Amino acid sequence: MKPTFSLLLCSLLILGCKEEQTTEAPKPQKPNIIYILADDLGYGELGVYGQEKIETPNIDALAKSGMLFTQHYTSAPVCAPARYMLLTGKHSGHAYIRGNDEWGVRGDVWDYRAMAKDSTLEGQRPIPSGTVLLPQKLKEEGYATGMVGKWGLGAPHTESIPTKMGFDFFFGYNCQRQAHTYYPLHLYHNENRVHLQNDTIAPSTRFPDGTDPNDPASYADYTLKDYAPDLMFDQMINFISNQQKDPFFFYWATPIPHNPIQAPQRWVDYYKKKFGPEEPYLGDKGYFPHQNPRAGYAAMISYLDENVGKLIDHLKKEGLYENTLILFSSDNGVTFTGGTDGTFFNSSGPFGEERGKGKGFVYEGGIRVPMIASWPGHIQAGSKTDHISVQYDVMAMLSDLIGYEKPSDTDGISFLPTLLQHEGQEEHEFLFWEFPEYGGQVAIRMGDWKVVRQHLKDDESPTLELYNLQTDPAETENVAAQHPEILEKAAAIFAREHTNAETERFRIPLIESGLLGS
Repeated sequence: MKPTFSLLLCSLLILGCKEEQTTEAPKPQKPNIIYILADDLGYGELGVYGQEKIETPNIDALAKSGMLFTQHYTSAPVCAPARYMLLTGKHSGHAYIRGNDEWGVRGDVWDYRAMAKDSTLEGQRPIPSGTVLLPQKLKEEGYATGMVGKWGLGAPHTESIPTKMGFDFFFGYNCQRQAHTYYPLHLYHNENRVHLQNDTIAPSTRFPDGTDPNDPASYADYTLKDYAPDLMFDQMINFISNQQKDPFFFYWATPIPHNPIQAPQRWVDYYKKKFGPEEPYLGDKGYFPHQNPRAGYAAMISYLDENVGKLIDHLKKEGLYENTLILFSSDNGVTFTGGTDGTFFNSSGPFGEERGKGKGFVYEGGIRVPMIASWPGHIQAGSKTDHISVQYDVMAMLSDLIGYEKPSDTDGISFLPTLLQHEGQEEHEFLFWEFPEYGGQVAIRMGDWKVVRQHLKDDESPTLELYNLQTDPAETENVAAQHPEILEKAAAIFAREHTNAETERFRIPLIESGLLGS
């Protein structure tokens, strides 16, 4: 079994002491770390996960240079809680943020023009100021820390913004509602607004009456000048270019391919030629209209893939690639809104894409996500693992790798032995999801068994479901009646792991009153 980085450091320091009269042993260099988090990217939307229509050669190449995970999970099926749990290492039974919360007590937070005038309406419910996030732990180990993309875990003028939560640098959307357009009026550079050369086209603006959806000119308002993903990517490259001395951690929280469908025209034209004619999307399921929604959606993913390739090329050019651990994943499964056609793309692979199976739900299509890890010379090229892991494991894995002390209240298990193909990989007794939205939901995975409870917070009768993921990955055959012993085990885990949510919005009364049972 090979030593982790921290053990290797200790060993080299001891050797250095023995040889200090001759030659001082060089200290090992800590690896750079880049975590790429796509937004609403389905399990089946990359070539290496079986995608046949959307082309992702650069991400596929990243997988071939490292390890592909087949049983990796997000910590929650929507944006904000998934990001919170990734950065804290907590599961949703212990998390402060358990769902999306737009902090509506401040006023009309969904009014795009009002937010443009009043920055106190931007952002989401803040994280408590004493919360320890992953970048803070890495800063303690000498890392420069940067982030571009979507934050969604606080608001301007609070302590819960990236630069007060462990990041040296931030450029992007503070507020996830603002990310409902890729041509926003402004982004944030650290704590300050950067005004862009875009018009005020509020998210979900639909066609005026009488508009011809077959006329390309009808869509002009939805493609403006400053495309936010371009600007954020350039800022990331600039940050990395300046990191030649200290190791760095970079969190690329790209909003792509979350709706709305807005992509560079060259990529849209590519897929229009590939897919042929299609019906326009008129905006009836939210977000902006698009004349070629399938082509536009595929274009977004291929644009992201192109930028992953450009990032890797830049790392190689700067001499940083060989010592950089790259992790690529998604915050949850594919959406069913905004003109996205998951069924056409088979976006969730074997798990289902329709409403109720993808984003927002604790079935596999909503929570099982792509995961790729690459680190030349350390992670075996072309490797694949069925190890069951989850994003709240990342805090523990990097603690194992770098040597920092992880917070005592985290829930993850390091998957470093799997990455490095060492012995001694600890396995999860269970994975845990408690989600107060979309009717109120709970899921617990124990080995191949998965218990799901739906309708815990709406007017429908609560469900009690049990699936064997080995034989039924699409979760179509409920065998709960046949295995009371599995349900009893899950109930005991839930009783042990659940804590009542601090925020009223995240509470599920049926759970917190003790009436859930099994």
